[in-house]
Amino acid sequence: MTLRSKLALFISLLLLSIAAFAMEPFVIKDIKIEGLQRTEPGTVFNYLPVQVGDTMTEDKSSEAIKSLYRTGFFKDVRIEADQNILLITVQERPSIADIQFSGNKAFQSDKLKEGMKGIGLAEGQIYDKSKLEFAEQEIKKQYLAQGKYTATVKTSASPLERNRVAIRFDIEEGIVSRIKEINVVGNQLYSQKDITSQFQLQTTNWLSWWYKDDQYSKQKLTADLETLKSFYMNRGYLEFSVDSTQVSITPDKDDVYITINISEGPKYKVSDVKLAGDLQQVPESELQSLIKIKKDDIFNREKITESTKGMNARLGNDGFAFSNVNAIPEINKEEHTASFTFFVDPGRKVYVRRIDIEGNQRTRDDVIRREFRQVESGWYAADKIDRSKVRLNRTQFFSDVNIETPAVPGSTDQVDLKVKVTERNTGSIMFGAGLSSSEGIVGSFNVTQANFLGTGDRVSAQVNTGRINKTYSLSVTKPFYTPEGISLGYDIYRRDVNTSSLNLVTYNTSSFGAGIRFTVPLSEKNSISYGLTLDNTEVSNLQLDRSPTRYINYCSAVTNTTNSTGCTMNSLTANIGWAIDSRDDILFPRKGELRRANAEVSTPGLDIQMYKITLQESWYKDVTKDLTIMLNGQFGYANSYGGKEFPFFKNFYLGGVNTVRGYRQGSIGPVCLQGDSSCGQTTSTTNMFLGGNKQIIANAELFMPVPFIKNNNNQFRLSAFVDAGNVYGQDESINLSTIRYSAGMGVLWVSPFGPLKLVYAVPFNNQSTDRTESFQFQMGQQF
Repeated sequence: MTLRSKLALFISLLLLSIAAFAMEPFVIKDIKIEGLQRTEPGTVFNYLPVQVGDTMTEDKSSEAIKSLYRTGFFKDVRIEADQNILLITVQERPSIADIQFSGNKAFQSDKLKEGMKGIGLAEGQIYDKSKLEFAEQEIKKQYLAQGKYTATVKTSASPLERNRVAIRFDIEEGIVSRIKEINVVGNQLYSQKDITSQFQLQTTNWLSWWYKDDQYSKQKLTADLETLKSFYMNRGYLEFSVDSTQVSITPDKDDVYITINISEGPKYKVSDVKLAGDLQQVPESELQSLIKIKKDDIFNREKITESTKGMNARLGNDGFAFSNVNAIPEINKEEHTASFTFFVDPGRKVYVRRIDIEGNQRTRDDVIRREFRQVESGWYAADKIDRSKVRLNRTQFFSDVNIETPAVPGSTDQVDLKVKVTERNTGSIMFGAGLSSSEGIVGSFNVTQANFLGTGDRVSAQVNTGRINKTYSLSVTKPFYTPEGISLGYDIYRRDVNTSSLNLVTYNTSSFGAGIRFTVPLSEKNSISYGLTLDNTEVSNLQLDRSPTRYINYCSAVTNTTNSTGCTMNSLTANIGWAIDSRDDILFPRKGELRRANAEVSTPGLDIQMYKITLQESWYKDVTKDLTIMLNGQFGYANSYGGKEFPFFKNFYLGGVNTVRGYRQGSIGPVCLQGDSSCGQTTSTTNMFLGGNKQIIANAELFMPVPFIKNNNNQFRLSAFVDAGNVYGQDESINLSTIRYSAGMGVLWVSPFGPLKLVYAVPFNNQSTDRTESFQFQMGQQF
């Protein structure tokens, strides 16, 4: 038989076979399903395209099989007919009953299971072998990203009763492959050390155990190559290029070798800088002022990038949300010069159609909207949107704020603001204790709700107990008492002060009172405040044989007696203040200033008639990415009027961890020396510090990250500082030659137990009467 005859016979038999299994049309009398173990029959009926009473055909049979396969529940489906009864036989895919991991130390099993869910591999899901293989490869990739090239992952699926399987991942993590060498080939101008010091990836060194910087990562290498390109291009090498990179690993997979081939090229100068394009929307002089690179400068890619960003931001402030500024170069390779034309395309001016807010479960919409400086139906303004985000972050109601500006579909001149917030817990009940180098153990109890009932109002009750200061207070602040942003606050307090352990003149005070305060915003960063406080203060524990005669005389005048050892005074004090606060952060500012002027005056007719003025100027500047310099100056002056004596307990005191470090708290300024009988009716047995009605303080501080701790700039801060200051009595003039100085190092850690401040300071010109402390600290909610 020829080949052609055999082929014809095979085709004939195949056609007869197909015809034999073909289904003749019939009316469905009943539907029976066999083979189900977990799946409910109703689920199968929902997916069937036919029901009882329909006419079953070959096409509908094919469609029914396809529909059941598409569910993913079954690995085999057969349809037959028996006397007008439709028989459907299925074989279910097994379900996943359990997922186990063994040998994994770098990744927690719970985290791995969460990752498996993302690819459809989870307990209760239908088992799919292809997904299991994909999960195996993904886990291997995660270990490779950690530099563990010897890691192995083996998977198994064990059958269980009721058509289920148990999946197991057996992991051998192996050892981390370390970067043995990083070689740069082609560098003539800069040493390999200068180049590789810019990289995230490093060869193994004595700090690698902490930084993990000797573990190879493709993503980190890509970032390092971009850093290398910027390193050269910011120094004028316009034609610099990375020609190739090779990454090799030793056969035992212990060591990684990286080779980078580069071409440096010549250094270029800027021959000309021009503006072109649409220069009618923003004054050309303003755009010119934003160009950071000038004619005859060495080429610097970073300055060109800053220039384009600055101009785009400026156009965005006027509504041009989709502006495009490109720096187009013209290169003269013979003279090694390049001219740049900044082509300005403002695009269409757009306005904000709607502000949509999501993610706020507790905080009311109006609390968020009142922080916005961009308004609906107003022209788009990038600076107002940025400021709105800053204001939302400063409320401390949210752990994350994200603002997007998608275009409105079908419109060329509208965008929406999509505001997504992630709320944080704003209420706290805190019991605890703190430590202070001056007060010892300080107990505290604080109940605060910074976003009371989602209204943005702050309610706080506080109790602090220390050896020197005890405070009991209740405070309520409504930041938006009026729609214009005027805030209203109420305070009720009691404060007890015991100075005996501070080397001050021995006396105690106990004050209680209530106050009301307002803050009126004058601009985005400028405000005034004013208020009234009604206060009752009791002075006690004055000692005739130790306390200064002036203190005894003061209480004697209040009580109309002689040799009084205590007195009680009432006062009504008016407060007014002015502040400019442009700091970018409250706790860890990097730039901006804080300028404050405050005055308080006791009203006539009551026991205390005095005034006090304090001025402060703090300035922050980010010198580099990691370094911030702070300069601070403070001045204070206080006195009485109307023939009244100035209340000695209102004196200024300096020294301690928050003013002039290295000196004990309150120990700078006028002092009653041991043996000086003017301090009391008998000779004093110890030096006692009196404080004064004038103070001057100056601080210079350089803030930096704490070494060995990466990505923790919001928790840790190290500083080097120089402090200066002094306090002067009523009979003294300010004399700069008597100012005390100190210098040292400090660290601030925002710990889970509260801020911890540690200081080591060395006084420069301390006198024999001063009390110094080289090491000072505070912990808890006292600062």
